[in-house]
Amino acid sequence: MQIASTNICDRLCKKSILEISLLLNTPWSTVSGIITKWKQLGTTETQPQGGRPRKMTEQGQRMLKCTVCISCHLSAE
Repeated sequence: MQIASTNICDRLCKKSILEISLLLNTPWSTVSGIITKWKQLGTTETQPQGGRPRKMTEQGQRMLKCTVCISCHLSAE
């Protein structure tokens, strides 16, 4: 994966945002946003956002789904 991303970077580093967007067939605003995010944060991953925290943890949600699936199978039988 590292080699592939290095090759892509070598090809695209000296091109303009418009040229990159045409090569990748994506809107120029998307390319510009990704480049800006990379320059500011050093990553393109989604950052944590503000807001109300979830009431249930991921583990709790999985357990609930499992319980619902089990009771569906029991009622169908």
